[in-house]
Amino acid sequence: MTIRKIPEMKPEFKQRMQELLPEKEFEEYKKILKQLPVKSIRCNLLKITPENLKEQLEKNYRWEISQPWKDYPEVMIVEGNLQPGELGRALEHLLGYYYIQELASMLPIIALKPNPSERILDLCAAPGSKTTQIASEMKNTGTIIANEPNLGRIKILASNLERCGVTNTILTRSDGIKLCRKFKEEGIKFDKILVDAPCSGEGTLRSSPKTYFMWNPRTIKSLSKLQKKLFSSAFEILKTEGEIIYSTCTHAPEENEAIVDWALEEFKERIEIQKIVLPIKAREGVEKWHDKEYRENVKHSCRIYPQDNNTEGFFVSKFRKVK
Repeated sequence: MTIRKIPEMKPEFKQRMQELLPEKEFEEYKKILKQLPVKSIRCNLLKITPENLKEQLEKNYRWEISQPWKDYPEVMIVEGNLQPGELGRALEHLLGYYYIQELASMLPIIALKPNPSERILDLCAAPGSKTTQIASEMKNTGTIIANEPNLGRIKILASNLERCGVTNTILTRSDGIKLCRKFKEEGIKFDKILVDAPCSGEGTLRSSPKTYFMWNPRTIKSLSKLQKKLFSSAFEILKTEGEIIYSTCTHAPEENEAIVDWALEEFKERIEIQKIVLPIKAREGVEKWHDKEYRENVKHSCRIYPQDNNTEGFFVSKFRKVK
């Protein structure tokens, strides 16, 4: 276990996390942040089976491979000390046999449960970890629309899709809100939608220490406005009985439970929050934050903390369009 020196938390961020976590758990949270994240990969089922990939990697590189989630053998952890960049240089990675992906990042698609032949929108798709995961689950059938407004990031998205052999995906480069408006005008609706929203990234401190310096409460406030617009736009083009995942990689309730609570109020009888079963420890959504009290069923959301599962931090919620 490698212990490293990490930047000091900004006082306001530290105070917020202490409000979210009891004292003992906050100490565990600080402790896990000093540990390097685990090296996790996802087998690309479009090209190889988990059994064959595990055998190949252990034979070719003498890597120790564990599969932490019994029902998801494609999820793997590479144990031991690897050289920097070793996972990315392996031939199997270059051939698209596996995708380097953080464990918590895989959870939104596990909750979404894509099925073959569905029409799915990935509204904030780059760099493509979740898009390739959706395509893998759909066995390259159906249609995925993967959207990304930034040209540099869409090039990375396209490269990852090509490397993984994804052929059922159409790339769009557009502002997500405008794209949804266009689909609505054209009468195009989706079976399932993923809104993995831009966020303040509080859950990524282990893999991205620069987040310590970039964190700003004003960013949280401005992002929550964008997140509501993205969710609202996506919900309008969801089929009746369709499902939508709203997820972030932050702990901030303003970007998580507050959005869930707002959505339940905004769409009232048209929307229903779903319970989620995940293969790791997930805490219920908080029902109160500062002077805000949320609806009781906001607790059906899932909070993923680094100290609970040795992952990054994440938030996942799932909804069904009732009518």
